[in-house]
Amino acid sequence: MTIEPLPDLLVAPIVRAALAEDLGRAGDITAQACVPVDVRLTADFVARRGGVVAGLACVRLAMAELDPSVRIDPLSADGQAVPAGTTLVRVSGSARAILTAERTALNLLGRLCGIATLTQDFVEAVAGTSAKITDTRKTTPGLRALEKYAVRCGGGTNHRFGLDDAILIKDNHVAACGSVGEAVRRAKAFAGHLVKVEVEVDSLLQLREALAHDPDVIMLDNFTVDDMREAVKLVDGRIKLEASGGITLDTVRAFAETGVDVISVGALTHSAKVLDIGLDAVDA
Repeated sequence: MTIEPLPDLLVAPIVRAALAEDLGRAGDITAQACVPVDVRLTADFVARRGGVVAGLACVRLAMAELDPSVRIDPLSADGQAVPAGTTLVRVSGSARAILTAERTALNLLGRLCGIATLTQDFVEAVAGTSAKITDTRKTTPGLRALEKYAVRCGGGTNHRFGLDDAILIKDNHVAACGSVGEAVRRAKAFAGHLVKVEVEVDSLLQLREALAHDPDVIMLDNFTVDDMREAVKLVDGRIKLEASGGITLDTVRAFAETGVDVISVGALTHSAKVLDIGLDAVDA
């Protein structure tokens, strides 16, 4: 899978902030104490278990921030599925720079590979259906661009990035407006011609009310599989349907087979297990 990389302009500030958090007030005093300035090191970032690669730029930028002369040799690519034991990238250069940047690079790389790997598991679970797997805004503060990029590396798609790129009417918006219909009416009157309107419903009764006001997307929140199948039949392709709410790897196939268009999974970013990656010094 070919993935369009994120611009360094977006990634570098995140990496820089993570390094600053680690360096604190005095820098890496362990490296200063134990590693002479002129010592060089070659080391491999190795996947301890199989998964999907995402976030190699974080390694490159972390190293370059401390020493631009560190050589980076990527031996894998973002979006690539790799078995356990695969060397993802080799770095060579100042031992101090490499060892100081190690944890920041591993934290980000492992987190993003974990998200990409879990996403691929969900995508594979719905293969052969028409449903697409998408993420949510349940991301780590400050890491949203990277985590949503990792979802794409795993074969998923992105939901809205923030509050300003689409209108999504949730249950509390409905409560504040008085009804689903009134909330959609207000949203459509407000929205510009390029802004889509999605509304969340939690029953077939609310679904029928929403249909009368013609939103662009309807989110079926915490529907049972049977009710979701009924919803798909009722809508009959007129409006895009999104399934959401506690859908797991064990249940996602059944929901996909109802005929919904999109399945949003917050767990992709809020519950993905970090992929175990280590940095191993090598003779070179």
